[in-house]
Amino acid sequence: MKAVKPKKNLGQHFLTDLGIAKAIADTVDACPDIPILEVGPGMGVLTQYLVTKNRDVRVVEIDAESVAYLHENFPKLDDNIIGEDFLRMDLTNLFDGKQFVLTGNYPYDISSQIFFKMLENKNLIPCCTGMIQREVAQRIASAPGSKAFGILSVLIQAWYDVEYLFTVDENVFNPPPKVKSAVIRMTRNQVTDLGCDEVLFKRLVKTVFNQRRKMLRVSLRQMFPVTKPSEGFYEQDIMTQRPEQLSIQQFVTLTNSVNEELKKINS
Repeated sequence: MKAVKPKKNLGQHFLTDLGIAKAIADTVDACPDIPILEVGPGMGVLTQYLVTKNRDVRVVEIDAESVAYLHENFPKLDDNIIGEDFLRMDLTNLFDGKQFVLTGNYPYDISSQIFFKMLENKNLIPCCTGMIQREVAQRIASAPGSKAFGILSVLIQAWYDVEYLFTVDENVFNPPPKVKSAVIRMTRNQVTDLGCDEVLFKRLVKTVFNQRRKMLRVSLRQMFPVTKPSEGFYEQDIMTQRPEQLSIQQFVTLTNSVNEELKKINS
């Protein structure tokens, strides 16, 4: 079967450098002995190295032409080639409820959505590796105080330790993307309970970063659209800071503070 033609509407940029492909595949070795799910394998440039790791490997690919190519060139995978949309998949029974490593050369335009799905299934995914747009990788790995620190940084770092592994140039892809890429690894930390309402935590983080240039005493007003919080709430020292200045623990503390105010209002 002839090579698959990259489809712009699917954000396909096929990696052509086998050395880099092997290096990306080897990032899963940090979480040994558990199955591997590869997202968006395309023509299997990573797959060819993943299947040598003596582990259960499954691949999910939305492009029918790529699925046909994989069936022809990776006959041993056969039933483990899933022609579906990863974002719509139920991951809970994928490996009979067992934990697995998530990896891939992720489409740039949905990488954030992939990581939000990872967070929804964090107890199933102790390790996630792969290649994404460099700017997004820098954002995920950035520390508080950095201009890149944002929603993805906080939500992912609350549950995962992030490693920015290496940068990949544009010229090793077909077609070359207009931006550089980067390979990262996210490994579950020891946190099992944030110590706050997780739904409210996520809502608060998104709320304040949507107005990231404003002080918290301004952006947090959206959390109280009807009734104002108690007197002195906006006078706390933290309220003069902007969201990128806060640590994960400070976001947890702030979430608990907002939660207490909401309970008072609704009581």
